Amino acid sequence: MKDDSPELFPADKTPLSVPVLVPMPAPVPYSYRVPDGATVRPGTIVQVPLGARQVIGVVWDDHGGKPVDEKKLKPIERLFHCPPLDEKMRAFLDWVSAYTLSPPGLVARMALRVPNAFDPEPMLEGLRFSGVEPEKITPARKKVLELAGDGLSWTRSGLAHAAGVSLSVIDGLVGQGVFETVFLPPPPIVAEPDPDYAASRLDGEQKDAADTILEDAIADGFSVTLIDGVTGSGKTEVYFEAIAETLRRGKQVLILLPEIALTADFLERFQDRFGSKPAEWHSELAARTREKVWRQTATGDVRVVAGARSALFLPFHDLGLIVVDEEHDPAFKQEDRVFYNARDMAVVRARIGGFPILLVSATPSVESQVNCLQGRYTRIHLPTRYAGAALPDLHLIDMRRHPPERGGFLSPILLRAVGRTLEKKEQSLLFLNRRGYAPLTLCRVCGHRFQCPQCSSWLVEHRFRGQIQCHQCGYAEPTPNACPECGTLDHLVACGPGVERIAEEVEKHFPDARTLVLSSDIGGVKRMRLEFEAVAKGEADIVIGTQLVAKGHNFPLMTLVGIVDADIGLANGDPRAAERTYQLLSQVTGRAGRTGRKSHGLLQTYQPQHPVMQALVEGDAEAFYDREVQERERAALPPFGRLASIIVSADNRADAETHARQLRQAAPVEAGISVLGPAEAPLALIRGRYRFRLLVHGRRNSDIQSFLRAMLERGPKERRSIHVQLDIDPQSFL
Repeated sequence: MKDDSPELFPADKTPLSVPVLVPMPAPVPYSYRVPDGATVRPGTIVQVPLGARQVIGVVWDDHGGKPVDEKKLKPIERLFHCPPLDEKMRAFLDWVSAYTLSPPGLVARMALRVPNAFDPEPMLEGLRFSGVEPEKITPARKKVLELAGDGLSWTRSGLAHAAGVSLSVIDGLVGQGVFETVFLPPPPIVAEPDPDYAASRLDGEQKDAADTILEDAIADGFSVTLIDGVTGSGKTEVYFEAIAETLRRGKQVLILLPEIALTADFLERFQDRFGSKPAEWHSELAARTREKVWRQTATGDVRVVAGARSALFLPFHDLGLIVVDEEHDPAFKQEDRVFYNARDMAVVRARIGGFPILLVSATPSVESQVNCLQGRYTRIHLPTRYAGAALPDLHLIDMRRHPPERGGFLSPILLRAVGRTLEKKEQSLLFLNRRGYAPLTLCRVCGHRFQCPQCSSWLVEHRFRGQIQCHQCGYAEPTPNACPECGTLDHLVACGPGVERIAEEVEKHFPDARTLVLSSDIGGVKRMRLEFEAVAKGEADIVIGTQLVAKGHNFPLMTLVGIVDADIGLANGDPRAAERTYQLLSQVTGRAGRTGRKSHGLLQTYQPQHPVMQALVEGDAEAFYDREVQERERAALPPFGRLASIIVSADNRADAETHARQLRQAAPVEAGISVLGPAEAPLALIRGRYRFRLLVHGRRNSDIQSFLRAMLERGPKERRSIHVQLDIDPQSFL
């Protein structure tokens, strides 16, 4: 495979030393000596000594650092035979490092997570007809020779399977010299997609949208297009046409999805359109599969990757289009080591690469809406469902006027609607974004509350597993029978509902219905995919689910969606609370009626006059977004201002608070930028570490990164257990 990256170090002018980024939090690359006779270039993946260890690194661009004494440098131990990271990929990694204020080595590490992929895949041993005839022709041998007689090469097992014979038949022919051994290249992880495998079925608004997008794809330059369409409007089929055009031009495609591990329906739709599935990339893949995907993406053999946010750091050979589906989803924000938003970084990668990017959502983020209003993005609107299907009729249930029975959480109105849906042999979805049985367990006698010993959060009861568990650190213990404070037996009470408790209530009212709970903590990915498939086939009558059910699934028989607690996201003090509640509830209610059946959505709320609730039932997305944009602009919040979060944590509270206060005092004075805090974080203790937060607020044109660098340089240094984490453009305020 041709390597198009420029050689900064030509073979006859290879320097004696080169900078190498290593996967550790160092601010600059380290210098290493180039072995005699070796040729390296920026982007070459190498193995170098680091202390007593051997680590993977990547040769970086020469930034004119201080001169070094090559004689004292340690040598590069090994050069890997894989495509180097090209100039655009290195520029992207540098940009992410500078923007997020993360050490460049940790950013590069995200592109080098599969070291076993750096060596070429081993060749496969195969067989080819030698021209020698066997001593005896049996019916089985005749089948084999009819297939292999044309001189094409086969694997041993592949030939046996294709001929419908046992391996012993093949081995017997090999023993007689009928076949000679040859070596075959490793097979692709997925078949190459065919852009013309199935004809487009788009018409009307969808076809017009696809035509507009194709104009940008053909233009072959950077552009950002937001596909904003109601649930079921055919957004996926529209961007499939952009993918097809990109494949025809010989380029690769990246599709980012918030829950790729669970979206089997998307993979099947892709296969129906292109004749093969895309390569998958997510944390649940087997290590060997990840290695193959990484390597074949780098060589260009994989044409389309559908992946989670980390797929953004795959070293594509010739990337020509990025699609960010459900672009509003908070799952695109990584909050570990390197904090970044994959949607925003995807736009940057497209800009550096000079190719189009599509952002897709039924409920776009306010940031994307504003970028469209200001002309930065092109907006394509699909206001109606595909093939004439109607959106569900949405109604509010005022829980003050129609309360549930004592000890229950479902209003009589919602229960009657579920009963009518059962009678029609259709499906109902009851949505509650709360895992487990109950969020809090306490003692009726002494009032003791079960709290995590390592976090400032309550232990959630999971009755299916017989445990109480912390959802922050994973700590769990068996559900107790007695209060550990006063010792009283059988006086522990579960407070509030989770999906398991709603399932218990449903089974009480509808004992003959087939009930299924869909939650991320019940089974692994394989089980979840099977359960989603079962729902799609109509093998469940009532589904009780968390936010997993909101992400792009298609359930043909689902005609009723009931929101158990529509207010749950509005009371956490998050400046994006209204936006996220609107997005989540719109997505969940959009699961109903996607195949054209008459459908309904019922939202249980104690705040029926809240603007979010009114916008939902009136179907007035424009009014909701207009209000949100005005409020953000008035408060100078993103996208009209900038935010950065600083989290200071330590093993004891005093150290964390002292360091946070000293850091605040070190903040430079700069017009348009203010520092709020420090204050104890809402989740003040996680995994035994005490947490304090500072929030930096600036104007839209403020250079927050320079401000933070100066603040950290002037502030106290991290010592003992103290750790400072920066989060540019924070999504979580806990």
